[in-house]
Amino acid sequence: MSTDPYQSLLSHLASCHDSAAIDLLFSALLTEKEQQEIANRIRIFDLLEHGVTQREISEQLGVGIATVSRGAKAMQVHDVSALLTTHRESTPIQDA
Repeated sequence: MSTDPYQSLLSHLASCHDSAAIDLLFSALLTEKEQQEIANRIRIFDLLEHGVTQREISEQLGVGIATVSRGAKAMQVHDVSALLTTHRESTPIQDA
C-alpha cells in the first residue's frame, strides 16, 4: 500500500516538537527562494489583516500584485489566525 508523501510530511510535522529539526527538514525540501516565498505569504497575511493595501504590500515586499492577490484570496478561504498569532508572538516589536 502506497502512502501519500504529502500526508506523510504533515504527520511528521505534527509530531515534531523541535523547530531546529523542522528547519533542517524544510532546508532539505525547499529551496531558499521557496522558503522566502512562504515567509512572504505570511507577511502578506499579516499586512492584509492590518489593513495595508495590496499595492502597498506589493511595493513594501517587492512582490507582484498577483502574489499579494493570491494571498488575499487564500485568506478568504482559509483561517490563518493561529499562524498569525504565532508569527506575531515570535516577531520582535520595533520602535516607531
